Amino acid sequence: MTGVLASLLGALSVGGVVLVVAGLRRRPVRPGRRRVGRPAAAFRIRALARAHGLQLAIGMVAGVGFAAVTGMSVMVVVVPIAVVGLPLLLSAPANRDIEMLEALDRWVRGLAATLPTGRSITDAVRVSVRNAPATLTGPLALLVARLDERWTAPEALRAMADELDSPDADAVLAALALAAERGGTGATATLHALADSIQDRLKAQREIETERAKPRIVVRQVTVVTVTVLALALVFGREFFAPYGTPTGQVILLSLLALYVASLLMLRRMTNPRRRDRILRSLR
Repeated sequence: MTGVLASLLGALSVGGVVLVVAGLRRRPVRPGRRRVGRPAAAFRIRALARAHGLQLAIGMVAGVGFAAVTGMSVMVVVVPIAVVGLPLLLSAPANRDIEMLEALDRWVRGLAATLPTGRSITDAVRVSVRNAPATLTGPLALLVARLDERWTAPEALRAMADELDSPDADAVLAALALAAERGGTGATATLHALADSIQDRLKAQREIETERAKPRIVVRQVTVVTVTVLALALVFGREFFAPYGTPTGQVILLSLLALYVASLLMLRRMTNPRRRDRILRSLR
């Protein structure tokens, strides 16, 4: 039995080294070799492996060592998943609404400062591309290209709204489309009102995000303490956890860990910003 276990651990170690070497090698992307129709899940898995290859390798080595010390072979799977998955589950999710509001606030204020100089809506939009926030640079460049191709301003602005896919951007672009159709009448006052509204919403979103971060911080601290205590207890109190070394005990252990992970997923889902309905829809 000891020889079989040693062979298994040796094979896992060699496999881990091979995976680490393969993950660290960079392969140049060759044009024309991209496969069409590959499932999106495959791309996500490959991206995850590339981004967290080192963590996965460390987790595999630690899992093999932990399984050898505790006698629980399930740790070969549990530890790598924990090393990669827990930081992802306990990290703060990106808040796209705040990023979009910050970009729109800067862009709208720039437009509001440009319009009183006598420029039209489309001319002001063209000028704004040079100082646009990074979030809006690409969509604004496409907007200007569409205007140059003789798209009407409402059509080009609606296409930009579809690309940004944000209710906050819809409000700004709808106001610009109406102002462009009316020849710019009242556009400056409208943009100033929009900028003030964006500032109020941005302040509220930041306060909401601060409140959402509080339970994540508590859960992160509890998880770190729990994992540390359990790891030390499994190593130094093996007699107490001996029942988990049996096949039935390892199934129970996996079930308990799965329930804990499910609770973390539920918490993350509850603290994620809810998606709001848009006010502009594509006519195509």
